[in-house]
Amino acid sequence: MAICRVRALVSLAKRNSTFISPMRTFSSSCQFESVGFIGLGNMGYRMANNLMKAGYKLTVHDINFDVMKTFFDMGVATKETPFEVGETSDIVITMLPSSSHVLDVYNGPNGLLQGGNILRPRILIDSSTIDPQTSRNISAAVSNCSLKEKKDLWENPVMLDAPVSGGVGGSEDAYLAAKPLFLSMGRNSIYCGGAGNGSAAKICNNLALAVSMLGVSEALVLGQSLGIAASTLTKIFNSSSARCWSSDSYNPVPGVMEGVPSSQNYGGGFASKLMAKDLNLASESAKQVGLKCPLTSQAREIYTKLCKDGHETQDFSCVFRHYYSGKDEL
Repeated sequence: MAICRVRALVSLAKRNSTFISPMRTFSSSCQFESVGFIGLGNMGYRMANNLMKAGYKLTVHDINFDVMKTFFDMGVATKETPFEVGETSDIVITMLPSSSHVLDVYNGPNGLLQGGNILRPRILIDSSTIDPQTSRNISAAVSNCSLKEKKDLWENPVMLDAPVSGGVGGSEDAYLAAKPLFLSMGRNSIYCGGAGNGSAAKICNNLALAVSMLGVSEALVLGQSLGIAASTLTKIFNSSSARCWSSDSYNPVPGVMEGVPSSQNYGGGFASKLMAKDLNLASESAKQVGLKCPLTSQAREIYTKLCKDGHETQDFSCVFRHYYSGKDEL
């Protein structure tokens, strides 16, 4: 059904050949004028919108007809399949929910790599949060392809793994060439080394974030049980060695800090189900390299339970209330 509706949208675009796009285009000096974007969920939508505002010629694909229609109405080209996006783009960015979705977009029917070993895009950037080994496998497959049209010094297409935490893995030359796109999407970026290292950096960052949130929540609940107000203990943390992002910028106790999910009944923010997913990736990666990570295992168990108890869509800081039974600050 979704494919049929997308085809209808594409047909409408073909009929509406006199449509004049309001977007600015880059000069001929721009290395990557045509950008494809696949995956227009919450984060992907904002990234693609920023690229459009920056003046890139954008082509998009998503299985959601409504979001495709939104971009079509803004003058953006829409395509039925990932393969068609690749055929019209100098560079392609994917922002997808999981490793299986990324593999399907690259290797599945009508995927980016289904045109044989010849590719139009010079760089493919995956901004999904997936396991490092999948990133490395796809990168190797991309590197084994040839370019349909060789420009400048480009001989083969290159893949970068660039999750939204800021780390980028892959060819450093490709990273430097793509850096203006990262800036246009509103993202700071740090080169991390070879293929898969961007994905590795993301899951390590979120592992540290989960453990710190659990530690802060546990300490605050213990403080409450011992008669110390959470707001008072937070001040101690933030002026002493316990200070961290989970205490001074994203406090989990309702009533202690304004403008964070805990002050909005844990709405918005980073969903607990996403944290559980990232902890699963961290746990599996640790197993692959034979590393014992007891805090990873414990954090994964806690967030898995939190999701099973019905809090999967609430921000991950809700662990304070729903796992530790912490009290709101009155």
